[in-house]
Amino acid sequence: MALIRELVQKTLKTGYLTIEAEEQLRQLLTTQYDLEDFNAFMALQEAAMMGQVKQESRERFQYTALEQFT
Repeated sequence: MALIRELVQKTLKTGYLTIEAEEQLRQLLTTQYDLEDFNAFMALQEAAMMGQVKQESRERFQYTALEQFT
């Protein structure tokens, strides 16, 4: 089973959070996890807020929203 920190490391390395990885994170966050996983998740949140990680789900949402106005 993948750990939160493994998904976070991959995402930080690529700078891109796929929809699949986002769903995996949601599922993993509903289970018990340790402090290292929690800290990794917080680092991912910070990287996303700073624009260092792009989210596929947000890109798709923005594209869909733009289509509605054209």
